[in-house]
Amino acid sequence: MVDQRPPLSSVNDFATWEPVLRLMLAGGTERNAARSVHVAGRISQFGWSLALPRRMSSTERIAVEDIQRALSRGGFTEIAFRAEVQPDGRATLGLVWPSPVVEAAVGYPDLGVLVLVDGSLAEPWRRIPESGLGAASAPSADLELLERTLRERLPDAIGATEDEIAAVEARLGIVLSDELKVLYGVTRARWEDWGEDYEAADRVSSAVGCELFGLDDLYSIDAEVRHPGWKHASMEAGSTPSDARVQSLAGSTGWIAFGTNGGDEFAVDLTPGPAGHTGQVILVDHEQSIGAELIASSLTDFVLDRMRAEGGNRRQDQLPVVARVGNDGLQTIQAAAHPAVEVLSIGACDGAPFSLAPVTGLPRLRTLTAFPGTLVDPLEVAGLAELEFLELGIQEWRALLDAGAVPSTLKAAAIKVPDQNHLPVVAVANEILALWDRPQIVQTLLEGNLGPAV
Repeated sequence: MVDQRPPLSSVNDFATWEPVLRLMLAGGTERNAARSVHVAGRISQFGWSLALPRRMSSTERIAVEDIQRALSRGGFTEIAFRAEVQPDGRATLGLVWPSPVVEAAVGYPDLGVLVLVDGSLAEPWRRIPESGLGAASAPSADLELLERTLRERLPDAIGATEDEIAAVEARLGIVLSDELKVLYGVTRARWEDWGEDYEAADRVSSAVGCELFGLDDLYSIDAEVRHPGWKHASMEAGSTPSDARVQSLAGSTGWIAFGTNGGDEFAVDLTPGPAGHTGQVILVDHEQSIGAELIASSLTDFVLDRMRAEGGNRRQDQLPVVARVGNDGLQTIQAAAHPAVEVLSIGACDGAPFSLAPVTGLPRLRTLTAFPGTLVDPLEVAGLAELEFLELGIQEWRALLDAGAVPSTLKAAAIKVPDQNHLPVVAVANEILALWDRPQIVQTLLEGNLGPAV
């Protein structure tokens, strides 16, 4: 195994971590109760994820900043750590170094997600648009009215030639809508056309209704760019009902982004939903990773400020494809068993563990997360033939590994450790990675003493 630790960096010294460990233990009661305490977190050069009993003071913040500087000197962007502290103060600190096979879970102190297949994405982000669902252009699409309105608002604009528009179509691999061709036939929105007139861009934005991209800057909304990482993506799903105007996708070659409101993207939709229109205008929210909101039935409506009053498609959490079982959701697995279910999440529960028998063989079930201790028989996981993401506790993973029953269909995996005893996690994670011949994770163990609890 290649040791990836930064050479001679103080981040390897227990003394560097001692102030952070004391900070995380401050105010805790477990040490006073003569029990060992487990803490875990993640620190990067630009931030941290620490379970703290209170807000850090400026003096306490220095302890974290010392580690950030040590990471910078060692050439590492971040490091995960977990520690076990005995009642007498003896402490074992595990430092988990960054790995190309671990996708850090932003906002979570745990190990992160094991990426078993290089470059893999969750299924909704691999989904391509269905073609031919929507009708032709909306009745409100009026090429003459659109061109006349734009020329009245932008009498001195320089428009694109047919050859320039054809070049963009060749680059994108798609034919632009007639309305987009009219828009850029009036103004190609190039900065060099405006010379020293710095207010020209504002005039174009006012005329069109958004900050307009230049003709050469048009692009298709890329699903991969919107992928939020496996931790979150594995729990999302989307479907396109028969009354949907916009397909529930992460991206489409037919979503041609032409402008922005300063954060979100406006796009002409050439792959609409069953009840939509080709060429409708949608808003792709930068805070969402699936779907888009219908803004106007046509670009003509958009420019003339004839916006739709209703919002976008129904959200995925209203669909039956995502099921949550436990204290905060459904009470039985049977209630979640449905041919369309894609995601099953079993949370903490007060009753007996659950059997997976009711969902065995379901054709679309691709994600299973189960809180430790909630499965009556972890080996029933082997009956879920379409799983691509699996999150279980250490004991459940141990059962699957020992039985040689880890599903070969997985593309990513995670280990849930609710009590923060993360020290054994890396060994189990490396066994999982070995099944896919993936690089091993490097963990450094440091010993120290924080003194007995006061």
